[in-house]
Amino acid sequence: MVFTTGMVGYPESLTDPSYRGQILTFTYPLLGNYGVPSPSARDEWGLPAGFESGEIQVRAALMQSLEPPHHWNAKVSLPQWAARSGVPLLVGLDTRRLTSLLRSRGVMRGSVAVGKQVPSAPAMRKALGRAPKYEDEDFVAEVAPRHPQLLRSKRAAAPLVAAVDCGIKASILRSLLRRGADVVRWPSDSIVEERFQGRKIAGILVGNGPGDPSTLETVIDSLRISEKRGTPTLGICLGQQLLALSRGASTFKLKYGHRGQNKPVVFPDGRACILSENHGYAVDPASLRGTGLEPWARNPDDGTLEGLRDRRGRVIALQGHPEGGPGPREASFVFDLFVEKLRKRA
Repeated sequence: MVFTTGMVGYPESLTDPSYRGQILTFTYPLLGNYGVPSPSARDEWGLPAGFESGEIQVRAALMQSLEPPHHWNAKVSLPQWAARSGVPLLVGLDTRRLTSLLRSRGVMRGSVAVGKQVPSAPAMRKALGRAPKYEDEDFVAEVAPRHPQLLRSKRAAAPLVAAVDCGIKASILRSLLRRGADVVRWPSDSIVEERFQGRKIAGILVGNGPGDPSTLETVIDSLRISEKRGTPTLGICLGQQLLALSRGASTFKLKYGHRGQNKPVVFPDGRACILSENHGYAVDPASLRGTGLEPWARNPDDGTLEGLRDRRGRVIALQGHPEGGPGPREASFVFDLFVEKLRKRA
């Protein structure tokens, strides 16, 4: 069970693959007032429009209040969408009390009962004890593609980026496509090759996804190979953690994680940004010695590492989400830096 402090963007949050297998608590007291856009709508690249994936990823959503939709773009209500997806919504909860509990005790396992009769507390605890632990489930295999998928930006001489897909958000892919890069969604369970369909891969993007980064050994091995090739690489969220692990650094699990659209990040030059974030693990700064990576940004609230870069200038990574979706896009310049590296290399 986790919580998010976001005030808007529930369609994007509920479809974010990083939430796969989790029970999501919304701290904002009112949801549903602008409904849900058409679940079947697609953008010019065939990606879900208004969502981060093609389905709701959470196992359940908890909220205090639910309102009927009043918005020109609403095609279905939040309860209708959830019901069609087979995802339970619990409404009328004291989410402030629940959030305080999660903050003090940390992320906990939870269960949701659906039906006319509520099971007894001992029965719920027994069911929870039989359920697999979060870290033992392979959620990446559930959200990652099985075969490479090419997305064309429709620009001439576009560099080709291999996006290692552990459950990547659609907004991250759109951010590259809008900047004139072609993108091939690369399955997380295979090594990124030097070429795809005869074209040289100019750069690698490692995006977000669910679960413990230390279990994704294939991705870590692939990043070690790309480092030897000198391939420009961008890591976002889980991608930052995987890049650090590929260089010999270590990660740790946060007590209750960073989830919301109001997370501060400070860069060495004093520049500060507000980011959207959704992660439960972080890179241990003390483990960077000898890795060739150095801190690039930090969270001023708890001091956790928010950005990495290597000393050769080929690798940059950000723990937060520069694409927003939902949330601010103040750090979108990170995509510009990455695409600039690709064009210089070309």
